[in-house]
Amino acid sequence: MNALAELCRLSLERKRERYPNVPPHGIVAPKLSDKDANGLTRCILEYFRLHGGYAVRINTQGQYNEKLKKWTKSTTRRGTADVHSCLNGIHYSIEVKVGRDSQSDYQQLETQEQVEGACGRYYVAQDFQSFYDWINQVKYDYQEEGTHSK
Repeated sequence: MNALAELCRLSLERKRERYPNVPPHGIVAPKLSDKDANGLTRCILEYFRLHGGYAVRINTQGQYNEKLKKWTKSTTRRGTADVHSCLNGIHYSIEVKVGRDSQSDYQQLETQEQVEGACGRYYVAQDFQSFYDWINQVKYDYQEEGTHSK
């Protein structure tokens, strides 16, 4: 199954439910892509929202302070994943890495271990299909076991 096509279908279906007075031809189909990090992040956020979960993108970069004329450090903890979400009582931290991008030591050695040590789920998403396959397996395992085990 093409996960991206399924996500677009579900998103369009949700739009039609949300705007019942708009004729079907008047609702614009979503344009979702996982070709770059921003697109993949949007797809992941949309997945959680469409499945009744909560999801937020975490901005970990600093900001430029115009008054000081310099960049200030972020107050977000170093190594924090790009997406934090909750679905069916399970916390998910998703790190988005597209192309040649890879996890930093902080992300891999500290954050991932801490999230998993607290019975949360951590995943490095490189494309939407692999994320979709992973999250559906995690949900299936959870339903089968009825516990929050890894």
